[in-house]
Amino acid sequence: MSAPAVAAADHYDLVIIGGGPVGASLACALAGQPLRIAVVEAVGFEAAGQPSYDDRAIALAAGTRRIFEALEVWPALSPEVSPIHRIHVSDRGHFGFTRIDRSQQGVPALGYVTPARALGAALGTRVGALPAVDLICPARVERVGVTGPRATVALTENGRFRELTTGLVVAADGARSAVREQLGIGTREWNYGQTALITNITPQHDHGQVAFERFTDSGPLAILPLGPRRCAAVWTLQDAEVEAVLALDDAGFLKRLQERFGFRLGRLEHAGARHAYPLRLVRAAESVGARLAVIGNAAHTLHPIAGQGFNLGLRDVAALAQVIAEAREGGEDIGDLPVLERYARWRRADHRRVIGFTDGLARLFVNPLPPVRAVGDAGMVALDLLPPAKRLFARLTMGRAGRLPRLACGVPLARPGEGGRRGR
Repeated sequence: MSAPAVAAADHYDLVIIGGGPVGASLACALAGQPLRIAVVEAVGFEAAGQPSYDDRAIALAAGTRRIFEALEVWPALSPEVSPIHRIHVSDRGHFGFTRIDRSQQGVPALGYVTPARALGAALGTRVGALPAVDLICPARVERVGVTGPRATVALTENGRFRELTTGLVVAADGARSAVREQLGIGTREWNYGQTALITNITPQHDHGQVAFERFTDSGPLAILPLGPRRCAAVWTLQDAEVEAVLALDDAGFLKRLQERFGFRLGRLEHAGARHAYPLRLVRAAESVGARLAVIGNAAHTLHPIAGQGFNLGLRDVAALAQVIAEAREGGEDIGDLPVLERYARWRRADHRRVIGFTDGLARLFVNPLPPVRAVGDAGMVALDLLPPAKRLFARLTMGRAGRLPRLACGVPLARPGEGGRRGR
C-alpha cells in the first residue's frame, strides 16, 4: 500500500481545533481582522433541515444573544429560539423556592433555548461565508507541537496528510481535548456520581415561557421552554438509577418524571428519545501555554445546573477575540505568551465565579443532611425576598457580571485602524 500524499505546509495566523459552537464562534468573531484562519473539525456542522422532535437543546444566556448579534449570527438563529420570561426555582419536598421575572430585570428575556441543530446550522452558514476562514473538515488531528515562534498541526483530511503551521493554536476540542493533553496542560477533575438524562417532552399545558429548575434528592431537574407546548428536560440522576430509568417505556418514564417535577404544566403527555451523559467537573490547570489558548469545554466542563457551560465558553471567545485583535493592532505577535496571559488574567474571575456557583449548587442540594438542605432552602427564600440579591443572581445567570468584552456588550470588534481599549 502506498503512503498517503503529503501536501506542502500551509501557514495560518490562527488554527482553531474544534469546529463546534465555541470554535466556530471564534472564527466568526475574528472575521473582520486581517488574519488567515483555519478551523479543523472531525465531524462538521449539522445541515439545516426540518427539525426533529429529539433535537438536543442549548440554553443561551441573555448576554450570549448580544455576542451572537455582534457576530451577525442571531438573525439566522432567532426564528428557532424560545425566550425565557420567568425562572421558577424550587426544592422538591422542602420549603425553598425563588422566582425571577424579566420585568424585574428590565430585559426582554432572561435567556433563550434553541435546538443544537439550529445553532450548528446558523454558525455553519456564517463560517462558510467568511473568505478568510478555511474549514478543514472532516479531518483528524494527528499531532500538535510547538517549536519556537511556530506551532505545527499535523492532520489527515480525507485520507490525505497535511501539515499546518501557525502562530497560535486554539484548543476548542471539548472536555477530552487531545490538543490540551498533547501540549501538556493538565486537568483537575471531580466526578459527581451523576448522569444527565436529556429528552424533549410535551406537557398538557403551555409552558408560558417559564423555565423550571427543581432540586430533587437525586439532583436538579430543569424543564425549559422549546417552542409551543414543547419543553427540553435535563434530569440529573444518581449513576445507580440511570440504567433502570433508561429501560422504562415511555409511560413509565413519564410517570417517574412527573413524580419528580409535579403538575405545574399538567400531565406530561409525550417524551422523545432519551440520551445519558455522565457528569463531571473538568478544569484545565492552565488556559494558555506556548502558542496555545484553551477555550470552552476544553478549559472548563461544568455541571449543567443553571445552563452556564456554553455561555461561559462563548465569553471565552469574546475575550480572546478582543485580546487578539488589540494585540494585532498594536503590532504584537498574537501567539506570544504575554499576549495570551492577558486573556488568561481577564477570564480568571469569570471562570471562578461561574464554576463556584454551579459546583456549589450541585453539591448543596444533593446533601442528605437536613441542616445543610435547610441552609439551601433558606438561601432561596432570602433571594426571593431581597431584590438586590436577586439582581446579582440574575446578572450572573444572564452572563452580565464582571468586566465584559466588547462583543458581550453587543459591540463588534474594532476594525483594523480603528484602535480600541486594550484587554487587561
